[in-house]
Amino acid sequence: MGIVFDKAIFMIPFRSFFILCFFMLSGFWSFAQIPDSFITHKVKRGDTVESLLEQYGINQNQLLEYNPSVEKLGLRRRMNLRIPVFELKQEATLEKTIETQEVDSDFTFHVVAPKETKWRLAYQYKTTIEILDSLNPQIKEGLKIGQEVRIPLTFEPQFIPEKDSLYNYYKVLPKEGFYRIEKKLGVNQATLDSLNPNLKETGLIAGMVLKIPGAQSGDLKIENDLLVERVNLADSTFQKNEIKLALLLPFKANEIEFDSLEDTKRLLQTRNLHTLSLDFYTGVIFAVEQANKGGLSVHLNTYDTENRYSRLDEIVDSLSTEKPDFVVGPLITNNFDYVSNNKVLEEIPKIAPLSSNPVVFRKNVYQSVTQVDDFRSKMFSFLEKTIDTTHHVVIVADSMNRMIERKLKDKFPWAITLRPEKGDYILPELADSLLIDSLPNKVILETQSFPLIANALSQFNAQNSGERDVQVFTTYRSNVYNNENLSRKVLGGIQFTYSVGFKPLDYTANLAFIQSYESRFGKPPNKESIRGYDLVMDLVLRTAVASGIENSLTLGETQYRSNRFFYRPETNGSFLNAALFLLQHRGYEIFEIKE
Repeated sequence: MGIVFDKAIFMIPFRSFFILCFFMLSGFWSFAQIPDSFITHKVKRGDTVESLLEQYGINQNQLLEYNPSVEKLGLRRRMNLRIPVFELKQEATLEKTIETQEVDSDFTFHVVAPKETKWRLAYQYKTTIEILDSLNPQIKEGLKIGQEVRIPLTFEPQFIPEKDSLYNYYKVLPKEGFYRIEKKLGVNQATLDSLNPNLKETGLIAGMVLKIPGAQSGDLKIENDLLVERVNLADSTFQKNEIKLALLLPFKANEIEFDSLEDTKRLLQTRNLHTLSLDFYTGVIFAVEQANKGGLSVHLNTYDTENRYSRLDEIVDSLSTEKPDFVVGPLITNNFDYVSNNKVLEEIPKIAPLSSNPVVFRKNVYQSVTQVDDFRSKMFSFLEKTIDTTHHVVIVADSMNRMIERKLKDKFPWAITLRPEKGDYILPELADSLLIDSLPNKVILETQSFPLIANALSQFNAQNSGERDVQVFTTYRSNVYNNENLSRKVLGGIQFTYSVGFKPLDYTANLAFIQSYESRFGKPPNKESIRGYDLVMDLVLRTAVASGIENSLTLGETQYRSNRFFYRPETNGSFLNAALFLLQHRGYEIFEIKE
C-alpha cells in the first residue's frame, strides 16, 4: 500500500507556511531557553496565569514547563510555583517581557510593581538606597506603583522572593563595619560573604542591602520586610525631666498578721495577690531607680487598694489633687474599670498593667496587655504563609474551640480534624493513623485544657521520628502553657510555634540586669517583676521624651527586657498594646521568628 498525501497540505500558500514555521520555531526557542535561576511564588487570591506572566516577564510555555500541575489542575491558592529567571536580553523582541529597558549606556528604568520597596530595588540591582534617591528625587518619600525609577546599569540583577522565611535583609549604616554588624546581628563576616558574594569585590558600603540568616537578626525589628533598629527612648532627648506616677496595687496589707511570722511566711510563699503585687512592685521600683540614675527625677506614690471600692474612692480623691503624669493600676480588671470611670481622672492616662482580661475602653485608658484577637490574627497570618498544599494538616480542637476549628478549616480546606476524647486526651492509635510519612505533618492545637495540652504534645513528639516530621502550632498560648510540667525537650522536639506578649528573659544578654536586680532584692527577677520594670520604664521614657504618653505614640514600637509596646487607638480615646512576639521552640532554646 502506497503513502497517500492529503492534497489540502499543498494548498497552503508559501507565505502562510513560512509564517507558521516562524512562529513554531519562535515558540520552540522561547520554550527551550535555559533559566539562569528560579524563584518561588506562592499562589494567592486574585492570581491568574496572565497576571503571573506579566509580573515575571515569562511566557505560558515557560511557566508550564516547570509547573506541569498548573496545566492539569489550574492555579490553586497556596500552590508553590517555580518561576524561571532569565538574564536580561538586548533584543527588541524581549523589551516587553522585562521590567527594565535600557535608555543609555549608564542607566536603565525600572517600572515599580505592587509591594516593591526601595530596599528591594537596591538589593536587586546591587546599589544603595541613597544612590536611588539621588537619581530619583521623586521617590524620597516612597515608591508609587507604575512609577519609572532610574537605575544604575548592572549586568546581573539578583532577584529575591516576595517572602523568604530563611533570610532577612539589612541596610548597612554609615561607617558601619563587619565587627559592628556582628555585635548587632550576631552574623560574622564569613557568613555575610557567603550570602552576599559581591561583598568580596565592593566591601561594605553605606546604604547597601545585605542578606542575612533569618535566625540571626539581634533585637532589630522587621519593617516593610527590612530589618531596622527599634526606637531607643533612653538615648533620646528628654523634654520633661520631672515625672510623677501613681501605682495602685492590692497589697491587702491590712490582712497580713505581721505579729505571726509563720503565717506571714506561709502567705508569701504561695502565689496570690500579695506575692503578685510585691513582685510587680519590685520591678517598678527598679525601673524608677534606673530612670533616676539616667538623669530623670521620677516621683513614685504607691497606694494599697486593699481590693475595696471604698478604699478606691479615697485614692481617687488623692489622685485628683496630686495630678500624676500617669496612673498604673489597679491590678484587678473590675477595680481598674471602677477607677477609670471616675470623671476627675479623665485627663490622666490610666494604664491596665497585668491582667489579660479586657478593660472598658474610656478616654485615656491604656490596655498594656496584648489581647487574644491580636495573637490569633498574627498566627492565622503566619500559618497562611507557612502552610501549603504540600503539607499534611491536622487540626486538634476541643469543644470550647469549635469556632476556631471552623476558621482554620476555611483557611486549609484539605486539613483533617482530630477530636479529643471526653477525658481530654488523644487515642495513641488515632494519632498514629492520622499522621503520615510522605509529607510534613502540621498540627494546629486549639485548647486551654492542660491535660489535653500535655497529652497531645507528648504524643505528637513521640510520632516525630526519622520517618515522620511533625510540627505543632497554636493560635493562642494562654498562661496554661506556663505549667512547669511541660518539658522543654518535648516542646523543642515538635518545634512548638505560637505568638505571645512576653518573651522569656535571655540570661546571657541580660546578665548585668539580672545580677543588679538580684543584688537589690535578694532574688532573680520573675515574669511579674520584669513586667513591672518594662512597663514603667516605657511609660516614664515616653513621658520624658514626648512630654506625655499620647504624644509618644508616633515614635513607634518600643522593646525592653521581655516586653514590647505598640499602642494603637481604640474607641472613646483609649489605646491598646498590639505588640507581640512570634516564638518557636528548637531543642532546649526559644527563638523569635521575624517575618
